[in-house]
Amino acid sequence: MSSISCRNLCRTFHQGDEVITGLDHVDLDIEEGEFVCLSGPSGSGKTTLLNAMGGLDTPDEGEITVGKYRVDKLSKNELAEMRLHDIGFVFQAYNLIPVLSAIENVEFVMQVQGIAAADRGARARAILAEVGLQGLEDRRPGDMSGGQQQRVAVARAIVNQPALVLADEPTANLDTRSAAQFMDLFVALNRQHGITFVISTHDTRVMAYARRLIRMRDGRIVADEQQEPHGMAV
Repeated sequence: MSSISCRNLCRTFHQGDEVITGLDHVDLDIEEGEFVCLSGPSGSGKTTLLNAMGGLDTPDEGEITVGKYRVDKLSKNELAEMRLHDIGFVFQAYNLIPVLSAIENVEFVMQVQGIAAADRGARARAILAEVGLQGLEDRRPGDMSGGQQQRVAVARAIVNQPALVLADEPTANLDTRSAAQFMDLFVALNRQHGITFVISTHDTRVMAYARRLIRMRDGRIVADEQQEPHGMAV
């Protein structure tokens, strides 16, 4: 499992002559096994914070520790190794490889890790079954619904058993029923495998699943609340 510590994170972006504040002196601790939502409107800083945690973006100031890694001090190669072995990413855009089948998309991560072909196939089939895609292993993304594609993306994110999953607006392209099924899957993976989940969203339906809701505005954390998760009606 993985804990996260952020200290005094600052990040600005430049658009022409305008300076955009992404993160404004953010301090945050997330414990191992938590199920957390970062919420806020577009431009609030939630995606910037998520990307900083995953080493996809580098803050201008501050420190980030994820598990054993001091993320802001890692080289590009070290960041790649951390993301390959310890963090699973789920994005609003599924980022699947269109010419590969579902099982080949899931196997791709393990192939990069150097796992033997027989082991890759067995693990990929098992994880696709766990996310509800048994029998669809050989379909390409273009022949699958949005919800099915997102499940492939989740399977790919968790097949290497990461300690942490970072998800950026993961239900943005899903209808209410598919989004509910998807979030139920996240909750089950959190409970059964102890995976730490941090989800960026502005969707109140998704926020309802969080045991901890962190609200952001203008690059700052403005509220940090514990709540009783209750899911969404379908």
